[in-house]
Amino acid sequence: MANRVRLESPDSAIRLYQRSYEHFLEQKDTLNAVNSLVEMAVVYGHIARYQSAYDNLWKALLLADLAQNERAKIPVYINLGRYYSFYKRKENALAYFQRALALSKALLAKGQLSEQELVSCYYALCSTYRELDDPANAQIYLDSCWMYYDPTQDPATAYYLKFESAFIACKSGKYQQALDQLFSIQPWFEQNSPGFQVLLFTHIGDVYLLMEKPREAETYYKKALTASATYQSHLDFTPTIYERLSKLYLERGDFPLAYNSLQKMKELDQQYFDSRSANNRSLLEIKDEFRLEKEKQRQLIQQQRLMELEHEERVAFLKNVILVVTLVFLSLVGIIYFNYVRNKHKAEKELIRKKKELEVKQARELVELKNRELAASSLKLIEKDEILAALKEKLSEGNGEIKASELKKLVRTISHSRAQNWEEFEAIFISVNKEFYNKLNKHYPKLSRGDQKLCALIKLNLSSKEIAKLLGISTESVHTNRYRLRKKLKLSRDTSLTEFLARF
Repeated sequence: MANRVRLESPDSAIRLYQRSYEHFLEQKDTLNAVNSLVEMAVVYGHIARYQSAYDNLWKALLLADLAQNERAKIPVYINLGRYYSFYKRKENALAYFQRALALSKALLAKGQLSEQELVSCYYALCSTYRELDDPANAQIYLDSCWMYYDPTQDPATAYYLKFESAFIACKSGKYQQALDQLFSIQPWFEQNSPGFQVLLFTHIGDVYLLMEKPREAETYYKKALTASATYQSHLDFTPTIYERLSKLYLERGDFPLAYNSLQKMKELDQQYFDSRSANNRSLLEIKDEFRLEKEKQRQLIQQQRLMELEHEERVAFLKNVILVVTLVFLSLVGIIYFNYVRNKHKAEKELIRKKKELEVKQARELVELKNRELAASSLKLIEKDEILAALKEKLSEGNGEIKASELKKLVRTISHSRAQNWEEFEAIFISVNKEFYNKLNKHYPKLSRGDQKLCALIKLNLSSKEIAKLLGISTESVHTNRYRLRKKLKLSRDTSLTEFLARF
């Protein structure tokens, strides 16, 4: 509500900001309480009541310091710098701006501030250098504004930055470019910040004057004065406008108007900036309430410290006694603890040594087991070779004829050998792949014994030819069985059977 009425009725806005400040103070919302004081100071500044503006800013700084709210100090530093710059106290103004910028960067590094919020610090420096007629430094800080500016977060700031850009263009002799930019942003200010048109119209008049168009310049200087009176904004800037009108009338040869404008300029300058005026008495000797309050706090801390020292002297002897007893006690505890740690380390080392010996023993036993398995496999192969050799010998006797009884005996031997080999293979396979059959039966309980054998051999990544030899069937039969297995497992053509079974 205060923001809406500040142009039509500054006094009403000030009362509303005061209520806002008191409300946020009750809620212990330091940041918004400080912001309320800062906004109140801005309104006071626009109507040239600088003493009240300063009082609010020092109160805001004291509140932020007591609450240890670093973020709340930033707008206070910026506005203090702006008011110092109005009185051409350049060093003080820049010192406050740099303090605000350093604090903003520190909070940004901690993740407590966004890059967009740096723009307010850089903009304050840019506009101050504009007022000091230093376009080179103004350009530097304007570039920094554009670097960190995010239009999605604050679209309004772009119009103020374009205003500064037009000033720099004018100082570079690009008068038409400056005019085009000022006219392009004027509708937005008329709609959203009409009070700022005081500065906008004044700079349009300045450009026209440089273009040697005094009539147009006079028109816009008068528009600036009208905007200032209508919106009670930038009253402190009106002496500058009357000064420029006085020079314009003097060059035209209209001495009465030049004299009247000069007199008006002196009258307003004395009202707003003379330290003898009612509004600004003692302004050049600013009441540093913040500094005074900090000094009181420092003295209070010193008194408390003196009392603590006196108390410490009374108990010094007792502390020394306690210290000696404590040192003796800690020494005894240290010795006991050292022995405990040393014995503990010895026990841990012994445990580690025994554990390593056990691991070496287990590794050896495992190697021996694998060797026995390898030997058994070798014997089976030899047995197979012997059976095959016997069969060859029988077939070679006579005319290649062999008795049916002897042939059946050999077949039984081969079949028994193959079945026994598979049982041994399956036992070793299960020992290595303990959960394979469990998982397979859980997901596919309808698989036959033959299907399970085929799955085990495929998991080992054996070829169809190798599987055929192990199972004693043809390669074509293996292909057929693999096809039937894929259907039972419901696998698509794109899915590899080997890769699928490897997951189990």
